[in-house]
This record gives sequence, C-alpha cells and structure tokens, in this order.
Amino acid sequence: MNKRDLVECVAAEIGGSRTAAEKAVKAVLDSILDGVDRDGSVAIAGFGTFERKERAARTGRNPRTGESLEIPASSTVAFRPAAALKRTVATV
Repeated sequence: MNKRDLVECVAAEIGGSRTAAEKAVKAVLDSILDGVDRDGSVAIAGFGTFERKERAARTGRNPRTGESLEIPASSTVAFRPAAALKRTVATV
C-alpha cells in the first residue's frame, strides 16, 4: 500500500471526497513528523511508537578500496510496533 492507496481507503472509510481524505492523511503524517522532531517520539496506542534514535560517529571501510573513513554521528527514526499491531500481523 502506498500513500495514494491509503488516501483512497480513508476516503472510502469516511465517505468523503478524495481531497478531504488527502488533507487528513497529510495532517496525520505531518503531525507525526513534527512530534518526532519536537519531542523525540510519538506514541499511537494500539499502533506503535515512532522515536528518534541517535547514531554515534564511527569508523567504516570503503568496500571497494578498503580505505578507512569516518562516518559522522547522525539521527534516524525507528518504529516500534505495539502489541496489537504485532498480533494483527502475526495472524495474517
């Protein structure tokens, strides 16, 4: 399922227009992005938690040349599914 499919499902579920569903999906996704950026995590009961993870700087190797290089510290986002989501996926 991609974003367009999600918008179509939301439109069908709410019985509204595709435009209204697209605005709703965009609002939810933007809110999750803002929450992770501002607070470090967003928890949605029964679905899961999006949280910012920090990666430390480390030394890596160029696989072509074998040369060592420094990989700088960075941030990423991790998703930890809730128990209800795990159960749903496990039964499929």
